Amino acid sequence: MRVLARSVPALAIAAALVCAAVTPATAAAPPPKTPEATGYGGAVASVDADATAAGIEVLRNGGNAVDAAVAVAAALGVTEPYSAGIGGGGYFVHYDARTGRVSTLDGREVASRRSDETLFLENGKPLAFADAVTSGLSVGVPGTPATWEKALQLWGTRSLGEVLRPAERIADRGFTVDQTFQDQTALNRARFQDFPATRQLFLPNGALPVVGSRFRNPDLAATYRELGRKGTDALYRGPIGADIVRTLQHPPVDPASGRNARPGQVTTADLASYQALVQQPTKVAYRGLEVNGIAPSSSGGTTGGEALGILAHSDLATLDDTQYYHRFLEASRIAFADRGRWVGDPRFVQVPTAQLLSPAFAAARACLIDPDHALTSPLAPGDPYHPAACASSGPAVAESYEGPSTTHLTVADRWGSVVSYTLTIEQTGGSGITVPGRGFLLNNELTDFSFAPATPGVPDPNLPGPGKRPRSSISPTIVLKDGRPLFATGSPGGSTIITTALQVVLGRIDRGLTLEQAIAAPRASQRNTAATSAEPAFLALPERARLEALGHVFVDGGEIGAATGVERLPDGRWRAAAEPVRRGGGSAAVVRPSR
Repeated sequence: MRVLARSVPALAIAAALVCAAVTPATAAAPPPKTPEATGYGGAVASVDADATAAGIEVLRNGGNAVDAAVAVAAALGVTEPYSAGIGGGGYFVHYDARTGRVSTLDGREVASRRSDETLFLENGKPLAFADAVTSGLSVGVPGTPATWEKALQLWGTRSLGEVLRPAERIADRGFTVDQTFQDQTALNRARFQDFPATRQLFLPNGALPVVGSRFRNPDLAATYRELGRKGTDALYRGPIGADIVRTLQHPPVDPASGRNARPGQVTTADLASYQALVQQPTKVAYRGLEVNGIAPSSSGGTTGGEALGILAHSDLATLDDTQYYHRFLEASRIAFADRGRWVGDPRFVQVPTAQLLSPAFAAARACLIDPDHALTSPLAPGDPYHPAACASSGPAVAESYEGPSTTHLTVADRWGSVVSYTLTIEQTGGSGITVPGRGFLLNNELTDFSFAPATPGVPDPNLPGPGKRPRSSISPTIVLKDGRPLFATGSPGGSTIITTALQVVLGRIDRGLTLEQAIAAPRASQRNTAATSAEPAFLALPERARLEALGHVFVDGGEIGAATGVERLPDGRWRAAAEPVRRGGGSAAVVRPSR
């Protein structure tokens, strides 16, 4: 088998082999994980206690929600390196208490300007998905550093260097390995060991990191310090970027592994031209509230928003649990049918965002829901340009695969500003390729493109293209009541992100659940597939048999999502909420707790 040449400097590889370490001795106890907290001065919720503590530190020292959000995200790049980091991208939704406006940043990774629709084709046929993932081909231009810098410039009060310091400290001193980190490492062990830099960082001496040990990443600490000193030009126009391009163009694979790690196309010119895009949120009126989400290139705001429009035609608060779940699943099925046909990067394809979210289209699609029978998938899309009751427009479009990783954080500050931010490197472990000497994994986001048209003969808005952003399902959400934040939420989970965020919103607004109860509730995810993925706890509900009698088919989808949220209570306090169990439980905190 062909082994690709490696042009990453030997000194950089050698540095990676000695700089990162898991200290065998038992680490100091991490901050406690608490899934719910209430109080004053601001709130933070994430999947990780160290990251949440980093955000609280910034808020306590006078920073605002944006400053704290970047600090949390940077810390997650240390403690959740298989889900996020500066080698990836994300979407950032911000409510500004001074102006009362919601704004968003599209920090999605982009394909090289040399890429075209044949990116993942060999000899005219699509690559095997696993081969595409663990390769340079899957790596898009990272958007996370540009997102941090743009958010701080527009709305922050602290410099990038200041807000990176808590994460630098965690990377230098180390964090305590938990079972989730060890499990995710084990999941990636076979491919991690094929890349010397990745193997040395995450599999020291060839072994899994021990639960309870301290995991240090001095290379990443040094990279953060360089970004803090020089700004993101160090990555987009400087030495960090040069290392990224060398790594993805000549993946540093172990010659003895026999792995064909295909070279990528991203160049230094692609890095230099990257921009995090400021854009308007999607807005949907629902039960007298305003639900703000992220517009394309993510499909989160349009797909979740369309489902809400459909569900506005049902009085979910008065339905029994069986009918509530039935209509939630059917609205999700319909919205995903339309997503597959119409949503992609709006700079390359015409995306009917306003039409997908229009009341007329919602009414036309809502008429498909029969309270006595489930629809079958794949369901054909509707025509948002010409809404007609119960009508379809062309053949059904198959649902494409998205990796289940990613991470989400929510932050609020003392002044009332809120951030809902989801960031990712796509698959758990991304491409599996660590930049030698830099301490972070590269993304595999370009595998979110369709490798070939999902349905032959039907236009596919999500094919690769030069400088194009692949479609995402990321769904950071902020819900306003009378122009002010009521709550914010979001989740990781690939294409299940949309249904998880939707289920949390419905649970909080329609079903009388508290935010923490809505996050903890059993989940199911229907994405225009023949069977609905569901968690074991959902499959154990008595409503399952009644839903099956309506025609629903379920498969065990394992754990779905890992949501977080913050809510403003009527008395002015903030409540932060995270998962009590999923991904080992999340971490919620406030600056000044109250009883």
